[in-house]
Amino acid sequence: MSIRIYNSLSNSKEPFETIEPGKVGMYLCGPTVYKPSHIGHAVGPVIFDAIKRYLTIFHGYKVNWVVNITDVEDKLIAEADAQGIGVFELAQRVEKNYHDALAALAVDGVDHFPKASENITQIIEMIETLISTDYAYVVGGDVYFNVSKDDDYGKLSNRNPDDQTGQRELASGPKKHPGDFALWKQAREDEPDAVKYDSPWGKGRPGWHIECSAMSKRLLGDSFDIHGGGLDLIFPHHENEIAQSESCTQKPFAKFWMHHGLTRFNTKKVSKSDPEMQAALQAMTLSTLLEEYSGELLRFFILSTQYRSPIEYSPAELAGKKKGLTSFHRLFKRVNDLGAGDVYDAPSAANADTFKLDPQALGDEAQQLAASIADARDRFQAAMDDDFNTAAALAVLFELTNSVNRFIEVMSLESSDDAAGKSFALKAAQALASLGQSLGVFLSAPAAASGGDALVGQLVDALLEVRSACRAEKCFELADKVRDQLSTLGVVVEDKPTGATWSIEKQSDDLQGNLIEAHIQTRLACKAAKNFALSDMIRDRLAGIGVALEDRAGGTTWELANG
Repeated sequence: MSIRIYNSLSNSKEPFETIEPGKVGMYLCGPTVYKPSHIGHAVGPVIFDAIKRYLTIFHGYKVNWVVNITDVEDKLIAEADAQGIGVFELAQRVEKNYHDALAALAVDGVDHFPKASENITQIIEMIETLISTDYAYVVGGDVYFNVSKDDDYGKLSNRNPDDQTGQRELASGPKKHPGDFALWKQAREDEPDAVKYDSPWGKGRPGWHIECSAMSKRLLGDSFDIHGGGLDLIFPHHENEIAQSESCTQKPFAKFWMHHGLTRFNTKKVSKSDPEMQAALQAMTLSTLLEEYSGELLRFFILSTQYRSPIEYSPAELAGKKKGLTSFHRLFKRVNDLGAGDVYDAPSAANADTFKLDPQALGDEAQQLAASIADARDRFQAAMDDDFNTAAALAVLFELTNSVNRFIEVMSLESSDDAAGKSFALKAAQALASLGQSLGVFLSAPAAASGGDALVGQLVDALLEVRSACRAEKCFELADKVRDQLSTLGVVVEDKPTGATWSIEKQSDDLQGNLIEAHIQTRLACKAAKNFALSDMIRDRLAGIGVALEDRAGGTTWELANG
């Protein structure tokens, strides 16, 4: 199968043919490290990390991926001044926050994180070349790019040079053309010395656009395969990158331009510089989100949308994606509980044998599942080859989840000693997991699924025993109440032929105390229904795990036996 990528330069899908066979050079515009990273900053890294994994696993490419760090820029200087700290002290703190978030999101494929401050020599050399060929000119201590000299300026954005905006007022005289943009900015007296670099034009610092051109040139060469970033970067940033890079080298810059949709909250783009967004942004910073949600969920959330579409962020959207991700986790736990092996220890999707399952003498259900596995791989690859459509690829996996669950149920594997059937189910689930792993999900079992500390597990088990007793006595309303209480606390119960199993979907605050209170409320309901045997069972069961209840006039209190 051949890959087709939507190229923003041609506004069409094109066959993906690399400059050098078997190798991919890929550049993604990274953050300006002046404020903590938010959910929008995760979109590009997650998407392109999945793309690199896929290109490597399914097509055997060797991918060299660069993500820059902008640590010399107006906003960073202003924020450091507002906080009363050094520019690079702030930059290093925010950059660490960014790297920590990427690690939690399983973004581990970046080969280089170049910083603007570490590439000043290369930036100056590039500007000197542009000046020597009349593509740039000096005015006092500032250097501008001459857009009138570049005949095809605007070819990416289809905009006129007169539309160029966003440049600060420079210290020196007028520009030749309103669209000319800064390559070098003369130092201001009120700017910190740390960002005043020596140059042939006096002390100053680079413009934003030239930083990316110089860093990509150093690490990927004059021409490379893929340049990525958000739609908001097409103009002026990416347009200016093309102009200065191709004018400098007289070679094509990036062959494919991939632009991902923006993250929106209440229909507005998520932006650190939008005053109206400031309050909402605190809840959307990656460090805040990662306190409540797993990195895998945030990654799954991003990949559930085709990359060119906008991502609608809201707690409700995340909750919906969490249900979807949990359906995979439940299946994998279900298969692991069969005892045939670990689903997460799946062979690579690069190995075609991973998807060739031998149904042996297991009957029609096994043959159907084997056919579904082989078909799923083909459909998964077709989705990804069509402009890296991760949303369609994940939809294939959802369908396969249903097929594996059906096989387990029809074959009654949870209540039988069918070793061959259990092994077959394991291989099917591993094939599914391997496809997800090629996108960077299903890499390991969710930490919360273990059930937390020992007492939490005992408390959940005790409640499930009460629920089972209620059902045996046909007290279904009370049994449902127990399940609802657990669900409210983030504990998911799943009924199986061999009994109920549970997992913690969300680790709520003081889960231990809330579970004890759930026991007390259930005990009160039993008393109200005059089922004193169940009421006593709850009290005795809690005592057996070290929780003592005491009934008082004002209600029931509890304490742990160990104090």
